[in-house]
Amino acid sequence: VARTASRPLAAGDISTFQSLVFLGGQLSLALCVLLCLNYYSIILGAASLSLVITYPLMKRITYWPQLVLGLTFNWGALLGWSAIRGSCDWSVCLPLYFAGVMWTLVYDTIYAHQDKRDDIMIGVKSTALQFKEDTKQWLSGFSLAMLLSLCVAGMNCNQTFPYYSAVAAVGAHLAHQIYTLDIDKPEDCWKKFASNRTVGILLFIGIVLGNL
Repeated sequence: VARTASRPLAAGDISTFQSLVFLGGQLSLALCVLLCLNYYSIILGAASLSLVITYPLMKRITYWPQLVLGLTFNWGALLGWSAIRGSCDWSVCLPLYFAGVMWTLVYDTIYAHQDKRDDIMIGVKSTALQFKEDTKQWLSGFSLAMLLSLCVAGMNCNQTFPYYSAVAAVGAHLAHQIYTLDIDKPEDCWKKFASNRTVGILLFIGIVLGNL
Protein backbone atom coordinates (compact mmCIF):
# COMPACT_ATOMS: atom_id res chain seq x y z
CA VAL A 1 0.00 0.00 0.00
CA ALA A 2 1.06 3.61 -0.41
CA ARG A 3 1.92 4.06 3.29
CA THR A 4 4.37 1.13 3.30
CA ALA A 5 5.84 1.50 -0.21
CA SER A 6 9.13 2.86 1.12
CA ARG A 7 9.83 -0.07 3.46
CA PRO A 8 13.01 -1.99 2.56
CA LEU A 9 11.46 -5.13 1.06
CA ALA A 10 8.64 -3.33 -0.76
CA ALA A 11 11.05 -0.70 -2.13
CA GLY A 12 13.53 -3.33 -3.34
CA ASP A 13 16.32 -2.17 -1.01
CA ILE A 14 16.73 -5.78 0.13
CA SER A 15 15.97 -9.03 -1.68
CA THR A 16 13.51 -11.68 -0.61
CA PHE A 17 16.45 -13.99 0.11
CA GLN A 18 18.11 -11.39 2.33
CA SER A 19 14.87 -10.89 4.25
CA LEU A 20 14.59 -14.66 4.78
CA VAL A 21 18.17 -14.78 6.09
CA PHE A 22 17.33 -11.95 8.50
CA LEU A 23 14.16 -13.75 9.58
CA GLY A 24 16.15 -16.92 10.15
CA GLY A 25 18.57 -15.01 12.36
CA GLN A 26 15.74 -13.55 14.42
CA LEU A 27 14.08 -16.94 14.85
CA SER A 28 17.38 -18.53 15.85
CA LEU A 29 18.00 -15.90 18.53
CA ALA A 30 14.42 -16.28 19.76
CA LEU A 31 14.92 -20.05 20.01
CA CYS A 32 18.07 -19.51 22.09
CA VAL A 33 16.11 -17.32 24.49
CA LEU A 34 13.26 -19.83 24.70
CA LEU A 35 15.62 -22.73 25.44
CA CYS A 36 16.95 -20.82 28.46
CA LEU A 37 13.52 -21.06 30.12
CA ASN A 38 11.89 -23.90 32.05
CA TYR A 39 10.36 -26.85 30.22
CA TYR A 40 6.80 -25.64 30.77
CA SER A 41 7.66 -22.31 29.13
CA ILE A 42 9.49 -23.98 26.24
CA ILE A 43 6.39 -26.02 25.39
CA LEU A 44 4.12 -23.01 25.89
CA GLY A 45 6.33 -20.85 23.67
CA ALA A 46 6.46 -23.50 20.95
CA ALA A 47 2.66 -23.70 21.04
CA SER A 48 2.47 -20.12 19.73
CA LEU A 49 4.20 -21.01 16.46
CA SER A 50 0.95 -21.94 14.72
CA LEU A 51 -0.37 -18.43 15.39
CA VAL A 52 2.90 -16.81 14.31
CA ILE A 53 2.87 -18.71 11.02
CA THR A 54 -0.81 -18.26 10.17
CA TYR A 55 -1.32 -14.61 11.14
CA PRO A 56 0.23 -13.13 7.96
CA LEU A 57 -2.27 -15.14 5.88
CA MET A 58 -5.38 -14.04 7.75
CA LYS A 59 -5.98 -10.81 5.81
CA ARG A 60 -6.75 -12.99 2.79
CA ILE A 61 -9.13 -15.24 4.71
CA THR A 62 -11.09 -13.29 7.32
CA TYR A 63 -12.24 -9.79 8.20
CA TRP A 64 -10.85 -10.45 11.70
CA PRO A 65 -7.06 -10.63 11.20
CA GLN A 66 -6.73 -8.21 14.12
CA LEU A 67 -8.16 -10.91 16.41
CA VAL A 68 -5.51 -13.38 15.26
CA LEU A 69 -2.87 -10.69 15.75
CA GLY A 70 -4.14 -10.18 19.30
CA LEU A 71 -3.96 -13.89 20.05
CA THR A 72 -0.39 -13.92 18.72
CA PHE A 73 0.98 -10.68 20.17
CA ASN A 74 -0.28 -11.25 23.68
CA TRP A 75 1.11 -14.75 24.18
CA GLY A 76 3.70 -13.05 26.37
CA ALA A 77 1.01 -12.61 29.04
CA LEU A 78 1.16 -16.39 29.42
CA LEU A 79 4.83 -16.95 28.71
CA GLY A 80 6.12 -14.17 30.96
CA TRP A 81 4.26 -15.58 33.95
CA SER A 82 5.33 -19.18 33.34
CA ALA A 83 8.96 -18.13 32.79
CA ILE A 84 9.03 -16.71 36.33
CA ARG A 85 6.69 -19.10 38.16
CA GLY A 86 7.25 -22.34 36.23
CA SER A 87 3.59 -22.63 35.22
CA CYS A 88 0.56 -20.44 34.56
CA ASP A 89 -1.95 -19.31 37.15
CA TRP A 90 -4.87 -19.34 34.73
CA SER A 91 -7.08 -17.24 37.01
CA VAL A 92 -4.64 -14.38 36.39
CA CYS A 93 -3.09 -15.20 33.03
CA LEU A 94 -6.28 -15.82 31.06
CA PRO A 95 -8.00 -12.50 31.92
CA LEU A 96 -4.70 -10.69 31.35
CA TYR A 97 -4.32 -12.43 27.98
CA PHE A 98 -7.93 -11.63 27.05
CA ALA A 99 -7.41 -7.98 28.02
CA GLY A 100 -4.38 -7.84 25.74
CA VAL A 101 -6.36 -9.34 22.86
CA MET A 102 -9.10 -6.75 23.32
CA TRP A 103 -6.52 -3.97 23.41
CA THR A 104 -4.97 -5.22 20.17
CA LEU A 105 -8.40 -5.14 18.54
CA VAL A 106 -8.69 -1.50 19.58
CA TYR A 107 -5.35 -0.17 18.37
CA ASP A 108 -4.96 -2.34 15.29
CA THR A 109 -8.47 -1.57 14.04
CA ILE A 110 -7.54 2.12 14.30
CA TYR A 111 -4.28 1.34 12.48
CA ALA A 112 -6.16 -0.55 9.73
CA HIS A 113 -8.34 2.47 8.95
CA GLN A 114 -5.24 4.13 7.47
CA ASP A 115 -5.14 1.58 4.65
CA LYS A 116 -8.80 0.79 4.03
CA ARG A 117 -8.92 2.33 0.55
CA ASP A 118 -5.84 0.40 -0.59
CA ASP A 119 -7.09 -2.76 1.15
CA ILE A 120 -10.32 -2.65 -0.86
CA MET A 121 -8.39 -2.29 -4.12
CA ILE A 122 -5.99 -5.16 -3.44
CA GLY A 123 -8.60 -7.42 -1.88
CA VAL A 124 -7.41 -7.85 1.70
CA LYS A 125 -9.65 -7.79 4.76
CA SER A 126 -9.61 -6.08 8.15
CA THR A 127 -11.84 -5.17 11.07
CA ALA A 128 -11.77 -1.60 9.77
CA LEU A 129 -13.60 -2.76 6.65
CA GLN A 130 -15.88 -5.00 8.70
CA PHE A 131 -16.96 -2.33 11.23
CA LYS A 132 -17.03 0.66 8.85
CA GLU A 133 -18.99 3.53 10.41
CA ASP A 134 -19.76 1.44 13.50
CA THR A 135 -16.08 1.34 14.42
CA LYS A 136 -16.38 3.54 17.51
CA GLN A 137 -19.10 1.35 19.01
CA TRP A 138 -16.98 -1.76 18.50
CA LEU A 139 -13.89 -0.07 19.94
CA SER A 140 -15.88 1.01 22.97
CA GLY A 141 -17.03 -2.57 23.55
CA PHE A 142 -13.49 -3.92 23.22
CA SER A 143 -12.19 -1.26 25.62
CA LEU A 144 -14.82 -2.09 28.23
CA ALA A 145 -14.00 -5.81 27.96
CA MET A 146 -10.31 -4.98 28.32
CA LEU A 147 -10.84 -2.90 31.47
CA LEU A 148 -13.07 -5.51 33.10
CA SER A 149 -10.54 -8.24 32.35
CA LEU A 150 -7.71 -6.17 33.81
CA CYS A 151 -9.76 -5.75 36.98
CA VAL A 152 -10.39 -9.50 37.18
CA ALA A 153 -6.69 -10.23 36.69
CA GLY A 154 -5.83 -7.69 39.37
CA MET A 155 -8.29 -9.12 41.89
CA ASN A 156 -7.00 -12.65 41.29
CA CYS A 157 -3.41 -11.67 42.10
CA ASN A 158 -4.19 -9.28 44.95
CA GLN A 159 -3.28 -6.05 43.21
CA THR A 160 -3.56 -2.81 45.17
CA PHE A 161 -4.89 0.73 44.74
CA PRO A 162 -2.16 2.04 42.37
CA TYR A 163 -2.97 -0.73 39.91
CA TYR A 164 -6.68 0.07 39.81
CA SER A 165 -5.90 3.77 39.54
CA ALA A 166 -3.81 2.98 36.48
CA VAL A 167 -6.65 0.90 35.01
CA ALA A 168 -8.99 3.88 35.52
CA ALA A 169 -6.47 6.17 33.81
CA VAL A 170 -6.22 3.71 30.93
CA GLY A 171 -10.01 3.78 30.64
CA ALA A 172 -10.05 7.57 30.50
CA HIS A 173 -7.31 7.58 27.87
CA LEU A 174 -9.12 5.05 25.69
CA ALA A 175 -12.42 6.93 26.02
CA HIS A 176 -10.78 10.17 24.84
CA GLN A 177 -8.93 8.33 22.07
CA ILE A 178 -12.10 6.75 20.68
CA TYR A 179 -14.27 9.86 21.11
CA THR A 180 -11.86 12.09 19.17
CA LEU A 181 -10.91 9.51 16.51
CA ASP A 182 -11.56 10.45 12.88
CA ILE A 183 -11.53 7.15 10.99
CA ASP A 184 -11.43 8.94 7.64
CA LYS A 185 -8.17 10.80 8.33
CA PRO A 186 -5.12 8.51 8.10
CA GLU A 187 -2.93 10.99 9.97
CA ASP A 188 -5.36 11.05 12.90
CA CYS A 189 -5.58 7.24 12.87
CA TRP A 190 -1.79 7.07 13.12
CA LYS A 191 -1.77 9.61 15.96
CA LYS A 192 -4.39 7.65 17.91
CA PHE A 193 -2.66 4.33 17.21
CA ALA A 194 0.68 5.68 18.45
CA SER A 195 -0.95 7.09 21.59
CA ASN A 196 -1.55 3.54 22.77
CA ARG A 197 2.01 3.52 24.06
CA THR A 198 0.58 5.70 26.84
CA VAL A 199 -1.82 2.87 27.69
CA GLY A 200 1.11 0.49 28.09
CA ILE A 201 3.14 2.96 30.16
CA LEU A 202 0.23 3.71 32.50
CA LEU A 203 -0.52 0.05 33.08
CA PHE A 204 3.16 -0.80 33.63
CA ILE A 205 3.53 1.96 36.21
CA GLY A 206 0.36 0.80 37.93
CA ILE A 207 1.62 -2.79 38.16
CA VAL A 208 5.03 -1.71 39.53
CA LEU A 209 3.58 0.71 42.11
CA GLY A 210 0.83 -1.74 43.00
CA ASN A 211 3.39 -4.40 43.86
CA LEU A 212 5.67 -2.00 45.71
